[in-house]
Amino acid sequence: MPKREMAGKRKIFAAAALAVLPAALGPQSALAEGVAEGVAGDVAAGRIDTSAGVMVVEKVAEGLDGPWGFAFLPDGSILITERKGHMWRAMPVPGALADKQPVTHLPEVVALGQGGLLDVMVPADHAQSGLVWMTWSAPSDDGPRTMLGHGLFDEASNHFSIITSVFGGESMVATRHYGSRIVENPGDKGRVFVTLGDRGTGPAGLEAQDPRLTVGKVVYIEADGRPAISQDGAEPGVYSIGHRNIQGAALREDGALLISEHGAKGGDEINLIRPGANYGWPVISYGVNYNGTKIGSGTHQDGMEQPLHYWDPSIAPSGLMIYSGALVPEWKGDVFAGSLNSDFISRLDPDTPAATGWAEERIASDATGRVRDVREGPDGAIWFLSETEGALYRMRPAGDGLAE
Repeated sequence: MPKREMAGKRKIFAAAALAVLPAALGPQSALAEGVAEGVAGDVAAGRIDTSAGVMVVEKVAEGLDGPWGFAFLPDGSILITERKGHMWRAMPVPGALADKQPVTHLPEVVALGQGGLLDVMVPADHAQSGLVWMTWSAPSDDGPRTMLGHGLFDEASNHFSIITSVFGGESMVATRHYGSRIVENPGDKGRVFVTLGDRGTGPAGLEAQDPRLTVGKVVYIEADGRPAISQDGAEPGVYSIGHRNIQGAALREDGALLISEHGAKGGDEINLIRPGANYGWPVISYGVNYNGTKIGSGTHQDGMEQPLHYWDPSIAPSGLMIYSGALVPEWKGDVFAGSLNSDFISRLDPDTPAATGWAEERIASDATGRVRDVREGPDGAIWFLSETEGALYRMRPAGDGLAE
């Protein structure tokens, strides 16, 4: 059924879901249309009911310690980062767990708090350039800093022969809120967006509002590290300001950048990023401080952007994917994010309005504990990393013809 023909049905489901889901967030809460009470048995068998029918959830790789990001190489193998400073190359094997090989010659990281080896991105020109991009928290005399760089990857030996740092944020003593998602923009000469968290400076400080700093910002750079944008009064490369901790970022089909970011107590957001725009943190927020006090001036202020969607209570969103519809046409254009505090994958439908922005379906199973990253694979399946399970999974429709 075409997606827009399903709008009426989706609206009915959305209203019910938004009313019920905040009270039922356990790992067995596979809440979607038509879910029966006996769904837990299906979940245990690696199958889960969703609004688009039964999905098969397969474990691809296991034995991961604090997995953070992953990316697909052209040969179908997968690079997976671990926050403590390790990277693996996994080759999926139909019907079996992937063969996992360590990647060597990685940058030195500060694996403290929320820092360490973070995101990884394989650019569109990898077959020609051999490059792989990554972010990490790097040591410095004044405290860790978020670094962006790339390495020349030798696929025969799983070894980086050269690591080049092309951008670094400010050094800070705090070891949290690094942000750190990387998104290539193939439609703009392969330039790269990188997200930088506020490093825990707000709401007491206004560093995220200062365009002369890169903390709490989206930065846009050329492949060689030169700034790809320059705006009056801003540090070269600063694309947008007023962010707390962006742990998800993806390009929409029209080339627009969407991000997911953590609020404090409530107020997680999905935002459409525009150059020069201010997204409000910590002046406005739909959340409150952890002690219950008000943040800034409330939820609105002139000159500051409103989110496309927000969560209250928080789900701690991490990873962001905009689905092409390759295997599930009715989910085309939908936005997927992992939850770090409630153990599910959030599917947001931009075509169906809801009180908080978009209608939401929460897809949960035994596999969806602390979902750190979500991506669409070359096969059109939905792939995700679970920190709780220390594993990489693939989710696809049952009976889609792929190997069971």
